[in-house]
Amino acid sequence: PQSPPPPPPSKAAASSPPAAARKAAPKAAPFTDVPHTAMRRVIAQRLSAAKRDIPHRYATAECDMDALLALRAELNARLAAAGGGGGKLSVNDFVIKAVALALNHEPTLAPQRDAPRDVCVAVATDGGLITPVVRGADALPLSALSATIRELAGRAQANRLKPDEYSGGDFTVSNLGMFGITQFSAIINPPQRAILAVGATRRVPRAAMVDADGDGGGGGRSSTTPWLAPPSPSSRRRRRRRRRRR
Repeated sequence: PQSPPPPPPSKAAASSPPAAARKAAPKAAPFTDVPHTAMRRVIAQRLSAAKRDIPHRYATAECDMDALLALRAELNARLAAAGGGGGKLSVNDFVIKAVALALNHEPTLAPQRDAPRDVCVAVATDGGLITPVVRGADALPLSALSATIRELAGRAQANRLKPDEYSGGDFTVSNLGMFGITQFSAIINPPQRAILAVGATRRVPRAAMVDADGDGGGGGRSSTTPWLAPPSPSSRRRRRRRRRRR
């Protein structure tokens, strides 16, 4: 005679998970949920709108920094010998000075002719990114420019800037070279027309770089990579049409 079929499993047995699944789930690592500050919310909104509404196109190039580094060392030695007591000139000071002077020759980026060139400097703070403005950077001597940048950056990190000290400006420089970043894509700071992203200075083989005459040569050079984000030609055409309609 055939044996009777086995009884059906109980509901409890059918619904119980396998033994491996019954093991306790690993505990999540502890974390702290930090809410956004009002400043970070504004930064996120403005940068999102800028990236969405302003056509971005990026151009990159490597610059030979040997002559600039030699000049910086010479000027810092002179400042130390003069006993001025101020800080040393940084590579960023030279970059901002060069940008301010270049704006005098590029009316598409700074349309007001014969006006002081105001350059914004991106400064990271605990509350978020802020861009204090160096007024008349094209006319400031390097030592005064360097002191102004240090003073503005110090007060920015202490949250003691006045509204007019981070409003306006013709152009922004964002430098992450001090963190070892070689290149990055910055976002245009509206209503400005372009931004310069500066990477770290590093030693590269001389053969890897090409001179203006097409020669590389031997040995080594100090190189940095600036990225320029100008608006596209179509955005400039739209601005011209809007001005004509006014």
